[in-house]
Amino acid sequence: MSPSAWGSVLDAPTDEAYVAAIAPLFEGAPRFLAHLAAARPFETPDAFFAQARARAHDMAEDEQIELLDAHPRLGARPGQLSAMSLAEQGYDDDAEPVADPIDVASELERLNADYEARFGFRYCVFVAGRTREVLLPDMAAALGEERDAELHRGLDAVIDIAVDRFSTLPPNDEETT
Repeated sequence: MSPSAWGSVLDAPTDEAYVAAIAPLFEGAPRFLAHLAAARPFETPDAFFAQARARAHDMAEDEQIELLDAHPRLGARPGQLSAMSLAEQGYDDDAEPVADPIDVASELERLNADYEARFGFRYCVFVAGRTREVLLPDMAAALGEERDAELHRGLDAVIDIAVDRFSTLPPNDEETT
């Protein structure tokens, strides 16, 4: 994305336009988006994501949890996912999702429940096209971690997901090819 397109997309002149532009990157977490709107302008994507990461870690815990919980559960059914999460979790918008073996789906359901009961927020991880089955060992291992470490890891994952999502956005209409 060119610098001029960057400015028009992520440094929109109104808070409403700005929030609408970046909401898909962060699953629409309202208070986090408001923090980023207040921190404008950003000159580069790197500056934007550095500020987003810093803000995610500096927010009050209830706002951090809201940011994590804006993301869908790992292994959530397609109807519960945003368009970007559908692609990230391996579903094809034009086809029926390939069903996981029932043991993987059940294990994800159990791990999600255990994780949320232990930590009080959703498990969030940068999937990057990996299968749900491959993610099970890391999710299970996370249950043995300290709460603060998991909160920190999850917030970093949210930003890593947003960086990847930003890289996949189509070019702005103002851009020339």
